[in-house]
Amino acid sequence: MATTLKDIANKVGVSLATVSRVLNYDQTLSVSDETRQNIFKVADDLNYSKSKPRSSSSVARKKLAIIQWYSESKEQDDLYYMSIRMGIERQGQARQFDVTRIFQNDTGQLDADVDAIIAIGKFSPEQVQSMNELSDKIVFVDDDQFAAGFDSVLTDFKFSVEHVIDYFWNRGIHDIGMIHGLERTTDQLLEVKDQRMYAFRDAMEKRKAYNSKWVFQGDYTSQSGYRMMKEAIDKLGDDLPHAFFVANDPMAAGALKALQAAKIKVPERVKLFSFNNTSLASFVYPELSSVNVETELMGETAVNLVVSQLSTGRQVPQRIEIGTRLVERDSTK
Repeated sequence: MATTLKDIANKVGVSLATVSRVLNYDQTLSVSDETRQNIFKVADDLNYSKSKPRSSSSVARKKLAIIQWYSESKEQDDLYYMSIRMGIERQGQARQFDVTRIFQNDTGQLDADVDAIIAIGKFSPEQVQSMNELSDKIVFVDDDQFAAGFDSVLTDFKFSVEHVIDYFWNRGIHDIGMIHGLERTTDQLLEVKDQRMYAFRDAMEKRKAYNSKWVFQGDYTSQSGYRMMKEAIDKLGDDLPHAFFVANDPMAAGALKALQAAKIKVPERVKLFSFNNTSLASFVYPELSSVNVETELMGETAVNLVVSQLSTGRQVPQRIEIGTRLVERDSTK
């Protein structure tokens, strides 16, 4: 027996009219995104099909591949990239895509007839070329491929880091250190340097306060955050800066642990400001001040760019930079 609107309404727990208006893409309907997405999901699960065509504003049953540069296990340790992927999946579902997940850039798993790709993370030119051979509709998230001719969705680093330095500077703290990261693409062909480090250096040099001895390089893991802060404590002794900006939450959590192991009080002696504001920032004690990155919005924006490419045939690349905000917690108060 064919699925009806009433079946969907009963399953979701909303009215028949609500289901009808959502499935007909009525943008005037006041309903939460969660309810809207749930209706699409239930309709898909029940194999519902309408007798009349969907609105031309949707992209129906196109195949969208999400290429995550991290492995599935490593993604569990970096909630930043997981949150971006979840934002893509939610928006992709709402836009009626068939979504396929590919981890660790394993493009060999992709179908040859994929309609579009959203790539999350960092990719070498060779990897970009490999994706482009599968589809010319590609959007990169957290990787600036605009110069190569591809849509790119990025986080603002320059102004967000500037705001962190202002935060400390306006509180009379001028000796500010940094722990940043360095990575390589999964094919090991490209070294990916941390753009936050360059923004930090520029902001401190502008104030004539940059000191390379206060800057330490890790690999974005909590273990490296611990090692880098321990190295700073051992090398600098009483000259340890009174504040550190750390490039992501896992490293900041590791740095906090090293300070506590050395019985250095946070925030009384050293203040920590992190980046990304994942749930990890609230799970440690003291809770970490962190730059909030709108990761789900980045994912949603990437899907909207795919829709734009597919529906209009747009060839000109777009580069969209998403803003941030500072979230103050106990590690700096």
